[in-house]
Amino acid sequence: MKQSGSLVCVGTGMTLGAHISPVCRSHIEAADVVFVSVSDALTEQWVSGMNKDVRSLQDLYAEGKSRHQTYREMIDLMMQEVRRGHRVCGAFYGHPGVFAYAPHRVIEVARDEGYQAHMEPGISAEDCLYADLGLDPGRTGCIHYEASQYLLYDRMIDPTALVVLWQIGVVGDRSVSQLVTGMNQRALLAEQLMSVYPSEHEIILYECATLPISRPRMDRIALERFSESEISAETTMVIPALHSPQLNQKVADKFAELAELHTE
Repeated sequence: MKQSGSLVCVGTGMTLGAHISPVCRSHIEAADVVFVSVSDALTEQWVSGMNKDVRSLQDLYAEGKSRHQTYREMIDLMMQEVRRGHRVCGAFYGHPGVFAYAPHRVIEVARDEGYQAHMEPGISAEDCLYADLGLDPGRTGCIHYEASQYLLYDRMIDPTALVVLWQIGVVGDRSVSQLVTGMNQRALLAEQLMSVYPSEHEIILYECATLPISRPRMDRIALERFSESEISAETTMVIPALHSPQLNQKVADKFAELAELHTE
């Protein structure tokens, strides 16, 4: 049986005021309670102007505190209001379903308890990355990994494809409690990548613009310089393809035969 409360998790996009969809804005405006988790105070203030009851989730983060604990607290706060019969909106920066555990989990919890719950997409850092860098993931194919997962597990990289490594600022943080890890962790990532790419291969350190007056970071450096570069929690590594893929001649010949049959 459906309960009277409801939940929707929406994306505010990456750039303040520019990326939010009309649907996401309408959910924020119509909610009884809005919980907001965004990247800066200005965006939080902007969201607060859309609804009279906006509550920040950012204070739940702290240096040395496990992010898993923070996510559990976020879920508990949102579900408390859903269970009270309120229309609850969780507003998250970027896309609420991309590198965001809490929105996915709180929707699962709400649905399991019989409440109506769904997600509305937002413009993510990935969307901005393609536009800012002029890259088309369909041209060479594209591989995405979270940086620590790439290092800790047996993950393969195809040097003929575009590769995007997310959350390089916290690479190697197995405690899930650091805001930024150090040069030694980044050196391990660079060492692993240099088993695939030459040390002089160009990479791009990317950070999306979050304010209309700011510019994205798009620093092009040699891979060997990565460990000594300035990195933040928002930095993403983009690795252009090293070379073109090798043609599978057997498959190409089969396609040619099919084409000849079609024309007969």
